[in-house]
Amino acid sequence: MIAAQSERCHVFVMKIAEQVTFGGSGLDRAAERRGKLAAADFESADFIVLWRGKVLIEDAALVRVGETHPILNDPKHPPVFLGLDEGKLIFAVDISNWEPETDVSDLDTFADKTEQSHPSVPDSNIFVELRLHMAKFSARDAELAATAKAILGWHETHQFCSKCGHLSEMQLDGWQRDCPACGAHHFPRTDPVVIMLITKGNSVLLGRSHGWPDGMYSLLAGFIEPGETMEAAVRREVFEEAGIEVGEVGYLASQPWPFPSSLMMGCYGEALNDQIKVDPEELDDALWCTREEMAEVFAGDHPTILPARKGAIAHFLLENWLADRLD
Repeated sequence: MIAAQSERCHVFVMKIAEQVTFGGSGLDRAAERRGKLAAADFESADFIVLWRGKVLIEDAALVRVGETHPILNDPKHPPVFLGLDEGKLIFAVDISNWEPETDVSDLDTFADKTEQSHPSVPDSNIFVELRLHMAKFSARDAELAATAKAILGWHETHQFCSKCGHLSEMQLDGWQRDCPACGAHHFPRTDPVVIMLITKGNSVLLGRSHGWPDGMYSLLAGFIEPGETMEAAVRREVFEEAGIEVGEVGYLASQPWPFPSSLMMGCYGEALNDQIKVDPEELDDALWCTREEMAEVFAGDHPTILPARKGAIAHFLLENWLADRLD
């Protein structure tokens, strides 16, 4: 993947772009079969299970059950068809109607470490927060989990027609919603986000959002606005948040980020100045971090900075910048 730049600048090639978590497992999504599946197809399929956005796992793998498993007795929505895994149909089912007996006050928090086990499965089968386990999955399980979480999350928040307000209906095995009142069609939403590896000389720009764990820093990021290019969004977001002007901008890698429905577009940019001016509405702090300091961060030896979450594209880009594997 090549990001073209002017002749006076380097040309970056990220040869391992699709090795980012949630990317590049080669899942056959079999879109041509959506809406055409028969009852017999469901009988021989595997189902992965989600509950209130958490995925059911055993050790570091998604749990797969058959259509008649009792855990699927009370689904919140019809199953969503995810695709084919080595020729076998895979569906995702949301069982969020289930009420566990354990405390669920940490649900939807930044780092929900609680685990829930459904009475119909072994105790070793637990529902976990995907962000805490995403880096442990195989590439295929990671893509399935991200797809399932994003599409089921969309159904949960888009049950009503945005045109007339009537309750819409799931179609095409989960990949469309139609309004029976006005006939409008609705499709799964993905929000484009730029996340930026901004460098100046030997240093990279880091920031931290309000409410993050103490010491945690990451790359700056922001949503692309309507009518805006990816490159313009990089320059605007970095200047708004940190007062840094950016010259050359290019693309490195992307990551589906189902929290709830983003596509993170990893970019690089060359800073034109180094005087940081933090917008306190946007960031809690921002700073320049040298390669030597970043090596300490990744080794866990830095006194004040913690690394971005493993499995997130920020961690992936910083790790490869530190290892000089961006080109």
